[in-house]
Amino acid sequence: MSTEPPPPGRGDAPDPDRPPPGGPPPAGGPPPGGPPPHGRPPSSGGPPGGSPPYGTPPPRPGGPHEGGGPYGDGGPEGGGPYGGGGPQGPYDGTDPLAGMPPLADSGKRVLARIIDMILVGVVVWLLSWAFHTVEYNLEATKVDTGKSLGQSVIAAVLYTAYDTILISRTGQTLGKRLLSMRVANLDDGSNPSLQASLIRALVLWLPFAFCCACVWTAICGGWSFFDRPYKQGLHDKAARTVEVSTAV
Repeated sequence: MSTEPPPPGRGDAPDPDRPPPGGPPPAGGPPPGGPPPHGRPPSSGGPPGGSPPYGTPPPRPGGPHEGGGPYGDGGPEGGGPYGGGGPQGPYDGTDPLAGMPPLADSGKRVLARIIDMILVGVVVWLLSWAFHTVEYNLEATKVDTGKSLGQSVIAAVLYTAYDTILISRTGQTLGKRLLSMRVANLDDGSNPSLQASLIRALVLWLPFAFCCACVWTAICGGWSFFDRPYKQGLHDKAARTVEVSTAV
């Protein structure tokens, strides 16, 4: 009869005096491995990148002035039109003038407008003369010249077309070109669209042509002397535009 112990089988009970494979469990804690709650809990270091609850947000895409936009490489943060920290504008909490050239001087804007008025006014007068829309009231000691409705229509059409076409193409009328300034969209610095240019021209020239030429010109154009921070006239506000210097 053999004295060797039989090999252990499936049904053999574990020997209480024999340590489990892999060594005894660490004192005071659950065994390593295995699913929670008895295994090792997942890392509590938080999501990669940082701060709770969602980690560090991805970098915000560049604003309209980054990457060689119409105003150069200026970023949207911290800058007014002169490069320093300026007030935040209405566009997503950033200043739309960041990186933009300096705003045009209000006095030069008035002078450019006078140049445009004279240039177009000469054409209006010639067409009014050709279409016999100028009225003359002769008296013994003076000559009074009044504008008829026909002359007002000619003036409104020519001034509006002049401003709309040139501003939508280059951002400049002849007067603005002579004085080194241009009209730009407030949000991205590009030339105003045809629609925006038309709105701007109508606000500026319709009252001028039909009713209160001197008063409306003073109010609409003179508004830029007091407007902050964008120096906009009423026509600029209607079209969401600004005027900037193009002088090097």
